[in-house]
Amino acid sequence: MINELSVISTTDKAVHCDLEDEVVILGLEDGVYYGLNPVGAFIWNLIQEPHTFAQIREAILAEYEVEKEVCEKDLQELLADLMEKGLIEIENPD
Repeated sequence: MINELSVISTTDKAVHCDLEDEVVILGLEDGVYYGLNPVGAFIWNLIQEPHTFAQIREAILAEYEVEKEVCEKDLQELLADLMEKGLIEIENPD
């Protein structure tokens, strides 16, 4: 489960390319290309260095007009999807 203090970062099992305001990611384990919209690209570029869930949420809230609850729900869903595909790592504090 992802919580406020969960640390999110990209894995070495993916490479990406920025295309204007979007990102295309190649999963090296499955050979599948994934595309992220501008908000997803913003998050992907942010987590090139480890950030907590709370830090990512606050960066999104500062950059985009979105309600906190909607932001948290959408962020949880995106991170769970990226983790399922093996593109990110999520570490929870002990």
